[in-house]
Amino acid sequence: MKLGVLPLALGLALATAAHPGLAADTHGTADAAQKSEASQPIPPEKVVVTKHTLRIDGHTLRYTAHAGTLLIHDDKGKAIGSMFYVAYTRDDVKDKSQRPVTFLYNGGPGSASLWMHMGSFGPKRVLTTNAGATPPPPYQLVDNPDSLLDVTDLVFIDAMGTGFSTPVGTGTDKDFWGVDQDATAFDKFITRYVTLNQRWNSPKFLYGESYGTTRSAALVDKLQNDGMAFNGVILMSSILNYGELLPGMDRESIGNLPSYAAIAAYHHKIALPAGGLPALLEQARDYADTEYTEALAKGDTLPPEQKAAVAARLSALTGLSTTWLLEANLRIDPSRFQKELLRDRRLTIGRYDARFTGIDSDAAGETTETDPSDTGMSAAFTAAFNQYLGTDLNYHSDRSYLTMSNAIESWDWKHRTPGNGWKIPMPYVVGDLGEAMRSNPHLHVLSANGWYDLATPFHATEYDLAHLGLEPSQRGQLEYTYYPSGHMIYLNPQALHQLKQDLVKFYHQAAPITGHS
Repeated sequence: MKLGVLPLALGLALATAAHPGLAADTHGTADAAQKSEASQPIPPEKVVVTKHTLRIDGHTLRYTAHAGTLLIHDDKGKAIGSMFYVAYTRDDVKDKSQRPVTFLYNGGPGSASLWMHMGSFGPKRVLTTNAGATPPPPYQLVDNPDSLLDVTDLVFIDAMGTGFSTPVGTGTDKDFWGVDQDATAFDKFITRYVTLNQRWNSPKFLYGESYGTTRSAALVDKLQNDGMAFNGVILMSSILNYGELLPGMDRESIGNLPSYAAIAAYHHKIALPAGGLPALLEQARDYADTEYTEALAKGDTLPPEQKAAVAARLSALTGLSTTWLLEANLRIDPSRFQKELLRDRRLTIGRYDARFTGIDSDAAGETTETDPSDTGMSAAFTAAFNQYLGTDLNYHSDRSYLTMSNAIESWDWKHRTPGNGWKIPMPYVVGDLGEAMRSNPHLHVLSANGWYDLATPFHATEYDLAHLGLEPSQRGQLEYTYYPSGHMIYLNPQALHQLKQDLVKFYHQAAPITGHS
């Protein structure tokens, strides 16, 4: 399907069948695809322009949509890729230097941007059932009063191999399918877009979701090193350090614990304390970072009485039985949590959004057969975007729009971190983002998180962003926001509305010239 990251079983291949954003969407073998792509002619750049209106906060906003492709070139100037995008620009802006532009994308890796495009801040969005499966078509595509178009121009970009983005000429998938290769491609696209559209002097923002946050952290540092400063970076449902998922690290169990507590409370498996959800989460954070961390660090040497005490405390925070916790050696795998929490009701919970529940054919299994928060709404997004392309945007192609590529199967996970002359085998981009903020002391970063997200749990993000290496004077430029939703925060309409309000404030702080006119 879509976005996401956080594979469940890493190895060095980092593949998973449980993550829709990481699953294979087979279109033949990688070798065959590369040979086919390498033989393709270089197409001309194409753009279709349409005019529209949208009402936001009682005001009519006139805007132009540009749906098209831009060529990107290798270091020798040869075109090797064609990237598809849809840009929305306000018509009443005379001075582009007074108008921010935001580049948005999903993750995967290997996901197109339709999820954010049709779900969050584009001028249209598809209506889906909140925390439940959306019925089959016809779907409702409606004007989006929570669009960000009143605050910033928007450019939704499809990663190479997704949407209509494809290698051309001598370009092949391997030129783009990797942490650094992908960041380079987006760097070249954004630079070319900014140049062609005279946006060098506009305030600029990056907005990535899931693996898109991995991309953003590496990308903003790369773009700034290439001479393009940014005002802000929005990280939604973040994964910034894949090393935390390695066996033996225990960081996954620690980082997930507050999310388990929130989810258990949502499904009434535990009672909320007097202070409600905030109080519960502070208890879970504190326990995760102190006694739980200490207990897991002792490994096999943990005394039996301490192990029993930890199991009892974990049970009170998660709703899981002490027997199960002891048998699991106090380590709660998220895929097993999805299956175990509501086992007594013969229900599973979603990975992207644990508010969703599902039914497996085998209620005795250890892991879920599907993710109900994926299957419950994917068809609506896919159908709505394909319909929208042809009707509203008048964009037609003889190629199918690919919501997911099979990039995950051959992704190059190695990444050269700042200050190192060699690539580490798994992406760690906290250092990139820290370097970007130190080199540009005016860069603002917003971390948006869902309480019920098991794909990218919020406390793991808090841990990573606490290690950026910032001076106290800069820490105020890093903000956190939280919502009663999951990985795709915008699936909850109330959360989307609150996120929009929080982002308006963020844009005003990062680029004070912006406004609602």
